[in-house]
Amino acid sequence: MLSLALLTSFIVSISIGSSSIDFLDVVGILSGKESNPIALKIIVDFRLPRTVLAMLVGVGLATAGCAMQALFRNPLADPYILGVSSGASVGAALAILLGIASTQNIIVAAFLFAIAAVYVVYKLGRNSVYSLLLAGVAMASLLSGITSLLIYLAGKDMHQVVFWIMGGFWTANWLKVKVAFFPILFGAAIVAYNSWNLNAILLGEEHAASVGVDVEGLKRTIIACSALLTSAAVAVSGVIGFVGLIVPHAMRLVVGEDHRILLPSAMLCAASFMPAVDVIARTITSGEIPVGIITAMLGAPFFIYLLRRGGY
Repeated sequence: MLSLALLTSFIVSISIGSSSIDFLDVVGILSGKESNPIALKIIVDFRLPRTVLAMLVGVGLATAGCAMQALFRNPLADPYILGVSSGASVGAALAILLGIASTQNIIVAAFLFAIAAVYVVYKLGRNSVYSLLLAGVAMASLLSGITSLLIYLAGKDMHQVVFWIMGGFWTANWLKVKVAFFPILFGAAIVAYNSWNLNAILLGEEHAASVGVDVEGLKRTIIACSALLTSAAVAVSGVIGFVGLIVPHAMRLVVGEDHRILLPSAMLCAASFMPAVDVIARTITSGEIPVGIITAMLGAPFFIYLLRRGGY
């Protein structure tokens, strides 16, 4: 079912856009039989990288969300809980403010600042998961303040910073796909490899240690992979909220707590969900709404539902 949803989302995403392209032409291009050069350029150079990038970002955020929820033993944890998004926002805003806002520079600055933020949080709160949580909240607050200051100082470039923070795929290209592909693939593979260990730590650190899990090593691995996944996703798309929260929890309601099933299910669901949301973002109005706005509008009600259902 999820594979069918993924295929449907992929085809719909590359078929719909501001330029009208017949569905048969889309099928012909995908099969290598279509020779219409204009349609081919639109699909290959614009819609296809945008769709692939949306799928990659969805996989990265959902995998990191699953990992964080297991590590903190809290289904309301999300990939940004360790200050990744705030760090990336500072890096991107700084690159724009300094006048070096090329695609490559923004990606590099956002990625490095996100990784640095997680490193500081880990150093401050490595004694326990609760210390990590508090350090993440404090770091996110500090970096959000710095981002606000940079936006204030940006002047005429303020709109560029704000649009980046809102998150979206309107600047998607094959360079961003290449940048995100290997970090997300590597991080997701390592997290999936540790799925049994994540099941063990759900029952508590003492239980995990009693069945042979290196708890501290697992923490370092999961935090590092989550930081890599989230940093790569945010660096190429901006801050897209709630995906790492609602997708893992929705799949948890369907397939249960076993991460050997939950992780691949969440990856497939997120890879289907993000292109679908992107289609809504670029077709719901005559212009284009940032994807982060759509996910927030969808995620906030779901978040409230979780609070009411679980009594958190």
